[in-house]
Amino acid sequence: MIKAVIFDLDRTLLDRDASVEHFINDQFARFEKSLNSVSREVFTSRFIELDEQGYRPKDQVYQQLVHELALGKGMEVELYQDYQDSFKHHCIPFQGLQEVLLQLIANKYHLGLITNGRSRFQMDNMKALGIQPFFKTILISELEGVKKPDPTIFERAMERMNQPPEACIYVGDHMEKDVQAAENIGMTPVWKKDRQEEESLARYSIFHLTELPPLLQKLNTKD
Repeated sequence: MIKAVIFDLDRTLLDRDASVEHFINDQFARFEKSLNSVSREVFTSRFIELDEQGYRPKDQVYQQLVHELALGKGMEVELYQDYQDSFKHHCIPFQGLQEVLLQLIANKYHLGLITNGRSRFQMDNMKALGIQPFFKTILISELEGVKKPDPTIFERAMERMNQPPEACIYVGDHMEKDVQAAENIGMTPVWKKDRQEEESLARYSIFHLTELPPLLQKLNTKD
């Protein structure tokens, strides 16, 4: 019987691609006079390429971006600090996010969240999405001193939720850090696909978050 639903954050609850695009266009508009006549298209597209879907540290992204575009001494620090301070204002949820979380709570599921990243940054993003109150158990890698796919962070989540692995599903977008890591520790993984037509590489997968409650009902009926 599934009793706990544990989520990843970026690209699972937070539509990170849309959020990054919204943020980087706004950053360009605010810093345009300091960018040495670099075009919006070059600045934004190169940032998105260097970002590697969020898996590259942003200080490194800005360091390389400033170097390639010859933006001047000190700009990488200024732009990186602006990212830390301003990204929260551009967070875009996946469709149906709050409604799905409310439905899960109404159905008596325990909700948890495990995410890699910096603590203040990720907490700010959760607050911006309005979802922090839904989760009694939140683990962020910087605070925990360990990050996915290390099984330790999954074990801590289950311990704090007082649930065994067979009572937990873990919903995430990354095959190694989310799906395989959760499966290795005995949880039921659910892959959050990027595209509806994408071939499913996991036993259970969803594209829209609204697919999750019916899947849980099916899994618990089967049990």
